[in-house]
Amino acid sequence: MMKHLFAVIIIVLCIAVGYILYYLVLGNPSNFKDGNPAKEPLEGSILGLVYKGGILVPWAIAMTLMLLTFSVERMITLMKAAGTGVMDNFVKSIQQNLHSDNVDAAIAECDKQQGAIGNVVRATLLKYKEHSSGFKAAADPKAPQGEVLTKEQRMLGIQKSLEEATALELPMLEKHLTIIATIVSLGTLLGLMGTVLGMIKSFTALGAGGNLDPAALSIGISEALINTFIGITTSAIATIVYNYFTSRIDDMTYRIDEAGFSIVQTFNEKHN
Repeated sequence: MMKHLFAVIIIVLCIAVGYILYYLVLGNPSNFKDGNPAKEPLEGSILGLVYKGGILVPWAIAMTLMLLTFSVERMITLMKAAGTGVMDNFVKSIQQNLHSDNVDAAIAECDKQQGAIGNVVRATLLKYKEHSSGFKAAADPKAPQGEVLTKEQRMLGIQKSLEEATALELPMLEKHLTIIATIVSLGTLLGLMGTVLGMIKSFTALGAGGNLDPAALSIGISEALINTFIGITTSAIATIVYNYFTSRIDDMTYRIDEAGFSIVQTFNEKHN
């Protein structure tokens, strides 16, 4: 529960802020004729017009705030995970140091890079260094012989270390993306719900006996259009943001796999 506490707090705060903005800002009497929110909004008052979108508007505002908050949080997290240097240069540096048989220099590059990529590659390099030393010791007839691992077993150990380190870092990279993905769907559904509710009010006004009330009809149409616009816009932005973040994570995962493959292949070449 504690690991989800941040997300829960943000969601609750966004809903609260959504209602505050709806009633105190959008529903400010200065946005309406005669200072009455129950009447039509003043000409040119966008805030008053949005207020007429009805009770779904604060939820739409809340979703927009959630999208903004979690997008900023993910951006900061992914920037930290990428480390301090250029990823392409980092991977090339690791490959060059390994081919020069300078594992300590490669580990030092990981310490400089930091971030998730640096952490994964560093853990893999430490296992590489351990198995390289063990392989050389096993080849020395004067060294005490314990359990001797084959080259293939040592390569599997390095690969397993890479996979374990990656498994520890990936959840941190993907955290809260499910919330953004949910906003993609909820935005569209909220817009559809607003459309349906607005149309119900409009048809109710049309079907009422007696004289047609233009104000009631316009309120229903406004509610339908406003909620549709906000919902679809939020969903579209959330889709772009989600795809951007997943693309960044895929790129980082590719860099990790590229560095890991180089480490395993170098071990294979160095210990034929």
